Amino acid sequence: MPNAPLQKPSEPILYVFDDVPGLQGSLAEFIKTAQDKAVTDHGFFTVALSGGSLPNNLKPLINEQGMQWDKWQVFFADERIVPLDHPESNYAACCKAFLDHVPIKREQIHTINTDLLTEASRTDPEGQHADKEADEREAQDIADDYEKQLISVFAVPNAVRYPTFDLILLGMGPDGHTCSLFPGSPLLAENDMWVASIIDSPKPPPRRITFTFPDLNHAQRCAFVATGAGKQDTLHDVLDEPEKGLPCSRVRPVT
Repeated sequence: MPNAPLQKPSEPILYVFDDVPGLQGSLAEFIKTAQDKAVTDHGFFTVALSGGSLPNNLKPLINEQGMQWDKWQVFFADERIVPLDHPESNYAACCKAFLDHVPIKREQIHTINTDLLTEASRTDPEGQHADKEADEREAQDIADDYEKQLISVFAVPNAVRYPTFDLILLGMGPDGHTCSLFPGSPLLAENDMWVASIIDSPKPPPRRITFTFPDLNHAQRCAFVATGAGKQDTLHDVLDEPEKGLPCSRVRPVT
C-alpha cells in the first residue's frame, strides 16, 4: 500500500487594514465563516483564543448576526497560572470583552483547573516563589489537566494524534513569540505534549501553560491578529526571514 503523500504547510495570507474597526469587522466575519463551515461539517465549532490585544478585537462578535453560540467549544491557546478573575487571566479578558455578553454556557468554555493552584499562586500569582519544585509540579499538573480536557473533546470521538481545531486565533509579540512559546525556549522542539508548562516566562506572569506547535499546525484555520506599527519589523521577520526561526514563523498548518 503506498504511503500517503506528505502535506505541505499552508502559505500565509496577509490582510492589511487601515484601522482597528476595519480589522475587527473583518475578523468577526472570518470567525463566522469558520464557524459555519465547522457546524456544517461536524455539528460543532472548536476555537482556541489568546490574550494580549486579541480579546478586545473580538468585541464585535457580540452583535454579529448568525452566531451559533450553542455550537462553540472554547479553549485557550495559552493561559497564565492565576485565578480566573485575575487581570492577567486570558479567560477573564475574553469574558470582559465578549464571552460574558453572548449566550454561551460556562461548560462550553474550557479553563484551567484552579483547584490545582498552590496557595502561593492564589495569594501572589505574579510573584517569584521560593519553592520552584512546587511551582513546577503545579504548572505540570495544570498542563496535564488541560490536555485531558482537550482529549475529552478531540481524541475520543476522532481518535486523532493531535487536536484539530476549527480555528485558532493567535497574537504576535514584538519578540516573535506566540502563545507562551518564546524565542530560544526548549518548548519550540516539543512534539509529544499537546499542552506544556512554563514557570520562567520572560514576560510576566512567569507561570503559564501553552499549546505546542503540533496543536497549532494541525488546525483547520490559524490566524494571527496583530495591530500597531510596532509589529511591522516582527511581521517582516516572520514572513520574509523564516530562517530566523521566530516562534510565529513556525506556525504553518498543514490541513
